[in-house]
Amino acid sequence: MLQALATAGALVALADGHSEDVERDELVSFVHRQDFASTISRHGIAKVFDSRVRQLEENYSPNLIMEALGPLAGLSLASVVVRTAERVAAADRKIHPGELQALKLITLVMTAFPQKRPLRHNPGIAFLAQWVGWLGTEGVMS
Repeated sequence: MLQALATAGALVALADGHSEDVERDELVSFVHRQDFASTISRHGIAKVFDSRVRQLEENYSPNLIMEALGPLAGLSLASVVVRTAERVAAADRKIHPGELQALKLITLVMTAFPQKRPLRHNPGIAFLAQWVGWLGTEGVMS
């Protein structure tokens, strides 16, 4: 679950071009406060988030995103992933258009593409690949 939360948070945090400390801090506080990763320290949660940010900066891969989000898609925990992403997006008190797009994407993936089929057959991958391509061409991730 922590991988899904960190991925959603990192995706939103990077959608305006860079991740800010306040976004990481909001994810850490929210996950810790809600007890979503009770066996992991705040520092450990921050490390997971920072690691996912680095991974997405190096390789903005639809497969990486779907592998993290897919197992919770369509489940009751999907709303937790969306809520976490919303908290991260609002952490700096301004919502960038790229963050809105990321929130829409996360909501779509979590509600419309349950991971019932093997990843390579999931229609969410094509949509996500198209969206990630849009991010690159629009300069949101630059």
